[in-house]
Amino acid sequence: MTPFAIAGVQMYVNALQPNVDGMIQRLDILMARFPWTQMVLFSELAPFGPLDQYALPPQNDALERFQATAAKHRVWLIPGSMFITDPEDGRIYNTSVVINPAGEIIRRYAKMFPFRPYESGIAAGTDFCVFDVPEVGRFGLSICYDMWFPETTRQLTSQGVEVLLHPVLTGTTDRDAELAIARATAAQFQCYVIDVNGLGAGGVGKSCVVDPTSMVLHQSAGQEDMFPIEVDLDMVRRQRETGMKGLGQVLKSFRDRSTDFSVYDRTSGTDEYLKTLGPLAIPQQGTTAGLDTTTPAMRVPYAPSFDGQDSQPGFAHKVPPAFPVEPLPNPSAGTATPVAEPAEAPTPVAKPGVLTGTAGSNTSSG
Repeated sequence: MTPFAIAGVQMYVNALQPNVDGMIQRLDILMARFPWTQMVLFSELAPFGPLDQYALPPQNDALERFQATAAKHRVWLIPGSMFITDPEDGRIYNTSVVINPAGEIIRRYAKMFPFRPYESGIAAGTDFCVFDVPEVGRFGLSICYDMWFPETTRQLTSQGVEVLLHPVLTGTTDRDAELAIARATAAQFQCYVIDVNGLGAGGVGKSCVVDPTSMVLHQSAGQEDMFPIEVDLDMVRRQRETGMKGLGQVLKSFRDRSTDFSVYDRTSGTDEYLKTLGPLAIPQQGTTAGLDTTTPAMRVPYAPSFDGQDSQPGFAHKVPPAFPVEPLPNPSAGTATPVAEPAEAPTPVAKPGVLTGTAGSNTSSG
């Protein structure tokens, strides 16, 4: 068994004032209550809230305070994320850091999939975040909307990641869908998922910890919560070798696949359908986007049904075969044929002390 204790902190996040003091206070309380904790994860944008007007430079006082606190408690610390301005190009990135027990920042990760179109002013990162905890295992980091794209977790787990750390800021009605994705991710990629959401301006809570069999080890509700969970990395290794519950060996099946996916080649034409979708924009009142109420269009290219010809990109010139002509309705359809009623059977005369009915029948309800 390779145990490792990871604690999530689900806390109230203010949007208009810093939350750094509150985070450090909660971390102090957590370590006083659960001194066996080895890693602590806060929610997305917990230090300063969801407004990018509070973006900071890569080196700032908040990070220095988090570094000092991690060293004080000798824990690995991922203090959620914060908006960081790149000094070279001036763009703002939703950035998380990984601080080791010595108080050193060993990794920085910029969210790959900002929640566009709602986070339209935030730049997307391009580098993956993988790091090792010595003598324990390999960890990976993704932020909120990243997990909706399984390619991100595929890349991490293909590099050996066994625990996916996932800070979240979800305050919308799709949180339940996100929880379903967390469970599916754990099963698909045979890893632990530590999913930490905030409260207030930081989300609606419902943080969770999921093991590699998709079992939910902990589910927070809608109030503040700190939840240390001891994970077992040997469980991940065993399952990846023998399959979930001795069944699906999905990582090895993907490794041994016979198909490469042309959709990832932007020049293949496989994704022509995606180009027919409208712009990535926030819906407006009364929008009819996606609904053609006048002339229904053939959006999906017609795929030939015979061998020896490939489906070609294009829409207007591809016409599917017509539906076969429907047969004429049966003239007698809907008309019932009269059926003669059976003659009424005579009622036998009952004799005192003699039961009538089928011999041997059991009429007891007990």
